[in-house]
Amino acid sequence: MDDTVIRVENLSKLYNLGKIEAERMNLTERIQGALLAPFRSQGGLSTSSAERELWALKNVSFEVKRGEALGIIGPNGAGKSTLLKLLSGLTAPTEGCITIRGRVGSMLEIGTGFSPELSGRENVFLNGVILGMKRREIERKFDEIVAFSGVEKFLDMPVKRYSSGMRVRLAFSVIAHLEPEILLIDEVLSVGDAAFRRKSMSKMEDLIGGGRTVLFVSHSLPAVDNLCQRGMVLEQGRVAYIGGQVQAIAHYLTSLDGSTLSLGERVDRRGSGAVRVVGIEARDEDGNLLNEATCGQSVDIYLHFETAPGFSNRQVVASLMLKTSLDAPVFLHHNRLSGDRFRDLPASGAFVLHLPRLPLPPATYRLAYSIMAGGEYLDSISDAGELTVVGGDFFGTGEIPPVSHGVCLVNGDWRLVPNPASTKPGTTEDA
Repeated sequence: MDDTVIRVENLSKLYNLGKIEAERMNLTERIQGALLAPFRSQGGLSTSSAERELWALKNVSFEVKRGEALGIIGPNGAGKSTLLKLLSGLTAPTEGCITIRGRVGSMLEIGTGFSPELSGRENVFLNGVILGMKRREIERKFDEIVAFSGVEKFLDMPVKRYSSGMRVRLAFSVIAHLEPEILLIDEVLSVGDAAFRRKSMSKMEDLIGGGRTVLFVSHSLPAVDNLCQRGMVLEQGRVAYIGGQVQAIAHYLTSLDGSTLSLGERVDRRGSGAVRVVGIEARDEDGNLLNEATCGQSVDIYLHFETAPGFSNRQVVASLMLKTSLDAPVFLHHNRLSGDRFRDLPASGAFVLHLPRLPLPPATYRLAYSIMAGGEYLDSISDAGELTVVGGDFFGTGEIPPVSHGVCLVNGDWRLVPNPASTKPGTTEDA
């Protein structure tokens, strides 16, 4: 039996930008457009029809198996949200074919499908019906949905009076608890307070573990890494990579421009280029990708590298320096200090610095690295990225000094020692 529940073949979506803009124009803008019309062909105002068209997606093909979680990542404008709108049936493709087997629940923006004039209670039932649920099924899950969302006090208030956080909590709760066979999620897990985001992530893990098929669009790489088994990278409307989620994240990081942690295209570097660092990332001790680290947390910092063909050297030294935002050095570490030797580097890999207890107060720190061999630079960038550290419990007392009081956290113990007269400075015992 074929377990494929989503099959996308040569999917493309073309938008006519001029038509979209015309639909959005008010009366004043329409009059201005009419007055300017005679001059469109003069003075550089002419715009060809081709320049007014945008292929949001072009020849996208992939398959998703039953129970699989596929993370979809890529830069803004890559076509991620357009893809989910096509899969959910909110818009039609220009070319290509979509085959879906199973009941689909989609959450593409805050409060999708909610009627602002209806109450929260009424919208729960409305969304359930839209998802194809029977009333008895909705009633059976109703209390659980409301309790999870945390909007019990406002349940009979019109949704138009809800805050954005309240709307997204209720909308997510409806979809998650009515349990469609296929769930389409677009970035909404980043909305709401920290406590609700943790609940949402836990619920997503339960759904995926229970065999639900999930397509998850997000800019949160740690969320994609933790929730998904596979990843797909979209670039300019096309599939740039599809495979394991770890490999997809690595591909995405190395494709970003030089203002980010992607380093493959940076030109502000020194060295021969025999070894080049192409990306930096931080992971926890379980291998989960970190957007930010916690004081006292065990952290692994990866320097992903590529070697030039034929490179061979048994004395490679990889070093990492952390600096404050004012460029003051905090610490430097390299593999000679730990006595670790790097021999015969592979064509690609990662130098990993393990920090068993991150001794830094909350702040954003800058990263610099260098790769050397025989006293010569192979690669070096002085401002290669950032590491954000948030509050933790380094001392076990719940208190962390601010970075303004020092850039390192140091373990220590205090004790009180009595000072009897016989041991006071300047005194001697009687003979």
